[in-house]
Amino acid sequence: MESQRRYLKHIFVFSLVLGTIFFTLLNSYLGKQNVNIPYVDPGPHHVAYPRNYKFILDDTPTCRTSSLFLLIMVPVAPGNVAARDAIRETWGTERLVLGQRVKTLFILGLPGGADAEQTQEKLKEENQQHHDLIQSNFQDSYHNLTIKTMMTLEWLAAHCAKASYALKIDSDTLLHVRNLVKLLLDPKTPKQNYMSGLVWWHSPVLRDKSNKFFVPKDIIPEPEFPPYPLGFAYVMSLDLPEKILEVSPQIKAFFIEDAYLGMCLKRLGIPPTDPPENTMFLVDPKHPLSDCSLSKMIAAVTTSIQQMTGYWERSKQPSAKC
Repeated sequence: MESQRRYLKHIFVFSLVLGTIFFTLLNSYLGKQNVNIPYVDPGPHHVAYPRNYKFILDDTPTCRTSSLFLLIMVPVAPGNVAARDAIRETWGTERLVLGQRVKTLFILGLPGGADAEQTQEKLKEENQQHHDLIQSNFQDSYHNLTIKTMMTLEWLAAHCAKASYALKIDSDTLLHVRNLVKLLLDPKTPKQNYMSGLVWWHSPVLRDKSNKFFVPKDIIPEPEFPPYPLGFAYVMSLDLPEKILEVSPQIKAFFIEDAYLGMCLKRLGIPPTDPPENTMFLVDPKHPLSDCSLSKMIAAVTTSIQQMTGYWERSKQPSAKC
């Protein structure tokens, strides 16, 4: 019996050594043949660092021909042309506000699904008409929102560092451009190291694996996230994109993009700034919004394109005041 155990042990060790040699030779061969080993997604908390990606649609003249005061960057799904058109017909039409030049652009990744090629061709045609799409070659999905955000910062740092401010805003959100520009022109608003929106303070890190916002301790061991402005709308001075990009490799990326930005800000020692009034950024407003609310708000999440369009039209009327 003892000799049988020794025999089986020798067989196990021999198999283990042989397997190690085989996989070493295989990896060496694949490396010489320049073969890409398929990537296995380890889960939604882990996000590939976005510097691996590049821009494939980027012919907008924005920031290349003249300087701007405010860039409005709208992350949007590739197939959501209805949202883009609605913005182009409402607050995205505003170009000169309180004497300051403003421009709205859309940022997106690659389409997915069976009709991906058709969607991509439509995007090229759309961009030929409007020249306002910025597309990178990452897969556009919910769990890649951090990549989308970081690619936005990369584009801003590369092309628009001489502009004053940038706003990131979701495509389902109403924007009162004049109120935003008025805030940014206020002498009390910082011109550097500035990020503001609806700031989340003392947001707990969820450890329940059944929760879609679960984050493991190897990403952030602390029980709370550093303060961060909610991702539906936040504004920053344009010295920040490059600074955030510089520290981001030191922080494990994960899919909660606004919380990830908060971790980058903490590493920089730059806390976000609360807006002067809590009526300016509305993430879950009580609809319908009153004329008074419309006159005070900067950004408010809406429930439909029709609602956003109606609010924008009302906000332009003289009656939209308290």
